[in-house]
Amino acid sequence: MPKYLALLRGINVGGKHKVEMKKLREVAEKLGFTGVSSYINSGNLIFECAETDTEKLAIKLERAIEKAFGFAVPTLVRDQKSMLALTKKLPNEWTNDAEQKTDILFVWSDFDHKATIGILKPVAGIDELIYVSGALVWHIERADYSKSAMNNLIKTPVYKKMTARNINTVRKLAELMG
Repeated sequence: MPKYLALLRGINVGGKHKVEMKKLREVAEKLGFTGVSSYINSGNLIFECAETDTEKLAIKLERAIEKAFGFAVPTLVRDQKSMLALTKKLPNEWTNDAEQKTDILFVWSDFDHKATIGILKPVAGIDELIYVSGALVWHIERADYSKSAMNNLIKTPVYKKMTARNINTVRKLAELMG
């Protein structure tokens, strides 16, 4: 059966939109999903189901989450194949640690194209951005963070149409998906 990753946007941040992972797993199981697991508290849900349309799965999850928790949670769903393709394109030397900051911006279809890099206005010599279908990979040296266009991400139209995970989390999620 196909494996999927649901990425919830904007939950459990600053005490707002609290979503308990145990309850989230229960919501997914009630939808008939199997092999349900979650990873860390930021809204990463791995599951299996026969449905193959990721947009339909996202809508199904969004409706069930809103019913269960009482607020809307934008949700993206990625299949195992796309997650494997993404992780294969990640430079091995890029990480998220004391020296480097590397985030994966999973984008909704509105911004799922290479031209989105231009909207983010990366700073030459500071920001490194790679487009991979469904996501942008943003890498900087932490010492350069104050000069990075990352500081202005919230001011872009992309911000409300994406959900971010650090590269270490994305690699772990891909590993957990098998």
